[in-house]
Amino acid sequence: MTLLERMAGALRQRQRWLLIALLGVLHLALSADTDPAFGMLCWLVDVGLFILWQPFIYAERKMDFSGLTVIALVVVGGFVFYGWWLLIVWVVMLAALVGGRVMFIDHRPTRIFYLIAFAYLLAALLFWLVPKVVASAALVGPSLDREFAFGMPLFLLVMTLLPLSPDSDRPGGGMVDLFYSLFIFLLIAVLVLGSLAFMLLRQLAYLEAVLYTLLSIALLLLLIGWTWNTRPGFTGIDVFFSRYLLSIGLPFENWLHRLTTLAGSETDPEKFLAQALAEMLDLPWVEGGVWTAAARSGAFGTQSRFCHEFSGRPLRLTLHTRHKLSPALIWHFHLLAQLANEHYIAKLRARELQQVGYLRAIHETGARLTHDVKNLLQSLNNLCYLAQTTGAQDGRRLETMLQRQLPQITQRLQQTLAKLQKPQSEAGGLLPATMWWKIQQQRYADLSVRFAMVELDPDVLVPTALFDSVADNLLQNALLKRQSESDLQVAVTLAADASVLSVCDTGSAIREELLADLLRAPLASESGLGIGLYHAARQAEASDHELRLACNEPGKVCFELRRRDHGTAASGA
Repeated sequence: MTLLERMAGALRQRQRWLLIALLGVLHLALSADTDPAFGMLCWLVDVGLFILWQPFIYAERKMDFSGLTVIALVVVGGFVFYGWWLLIVWVVMLAALVGGRVMFIDHRPTRIFYLIAFAYLLAALLFWLVPKVVASAALVGPSLDREFAFGMPLFLLVMTLLPLSPDSDRPGGGMVDLFYSLFIFLLIAVLVLGSLAFMLLRQLAYLEAVLYTLLSIALLLLLIGWTWNTRPGFTGIDVFFSRYLLSIGLPFENWLHRLTTLAGSETDPEKFLAQALAEMLDLPWVEGGVWTAAARSGAFGTQSRFCHEFSGRPLRLTLHTRHKLSPALIWHFHLLAQLANEHYIAKLRARELQQVGYLRAIHETGARLTHDVKNLLQSLNNLCYLAQTTGAQDGRRLETMLQRQLPQITQRLQQTLAKLQKPQSEAGGLLPATMWWKIQQQRYADLSVRFAMVELDPDVLVPTALFDSVADNLLQNALLKRQSESDLQVAVTLAADASVLSVCDTGSAIREELLADLLRAPLASESGLGIGLYHAARQAEASDHELRLACNEPGKVCFELRRRDHGTAASGA
């Protein structure tokens, strides 16, 4: 390693001293106004120190041909255009970079270090460089050349004495906010050009023109600061500025509007995703893309030499663009890809919920039919039991009962099969309330179920499937309960207008822990009151009826099936 390489490496590892050396060499270039060749040589050394100090490209990186070409053009341009205006642009650029770095520093001595460097550059610009380009020497006022040449190195001396944070000497340890740097660059440019404009148009002295320009800039910044924040009755301009930065104009907003519209109109997840991504072709940067989601994939537009991949789950999107995307555009496209991905996931879940709802409907229909078949089987078991226990002298009565019961069981079985074929239809139709009431009395005539005497309106009709299902569930549960409570009595009543069907028994009350989920969810029970009542309650709701526990007291447990237009809201039972 040569001495020059070791010196460059030592300077690169000491950013503090590198900046001081950069400013010191710049001071020599500014002070050499009588020897342009020496000044140009100092400026070239200053460019080399800037290449080591600049925070954008690490010094370890090898320069390619394009980078070397840029440096060569800068050097050639310096040879050709070297003068006060070149030095003004150079100092303004250095001041903008130093000022942009101050915004990220919390360590107070380090902040003061960079502020002193910024003050030196600003003083060099205003007290040395700008007066050199003023056409009329009479407007410049008293010369400060000697004070600047011998006084400003004190700034560099103070910078060497300030303690810095450990990260300040690390290569690349200081970040630069390009937005603040650009803002500072424009402010200093306005200050310089504004001062010259005041001197030219109003024939003011240089210092007076600088003061007028500073006052104008201060008033303008005060006005911007006052209108920036939101106040009651006034929307600050920061809202519009932030909105512009987040949307980068109308193209993204238009795509988001189309995405929302498409999400409401298209239900198929894959079709939605393909159409939403194809809409990106209207964005001015997009040439095409390729996407993959789960087991599906697709493409839109055409390919280009610039592409960027946005990975997500399950969506993986590769966009082909006309130009290389900037970090801001990458962030925006990443946000758009995430929005498309979230809408796609939402539609996948909606489809899964639809399938789950379909399976649930099948399950509930099967469970209901299973319970109906169980009730039919119970009726057949009762008939078989009577046939086995009846003697020869009761043969006539058994034959009459079979002739009465078997057609009803056959009809119920046909209704059950009709439900299986058309789960959403309410098989069974309507029957006059008087006929339905007589059928129930005949079915349970030999099971010690008491049917109350009631004068029914002959014109009233009842939904057969609903009343059969509810009555079977309630009566079978009560008869099962009788097996453990031998003295239990069961009574059935029907209102004259068939608006209320009530089944009561004289057994023990339903346990308190079952009341919360009774009729609201399937219950595990050894003596009924399980899934049958739950499905009966859902069936009642679908038919504009309400099944509820009307009374739950020892010796009086009553369930009621009530029409909603004639009843009240369900109780908390």
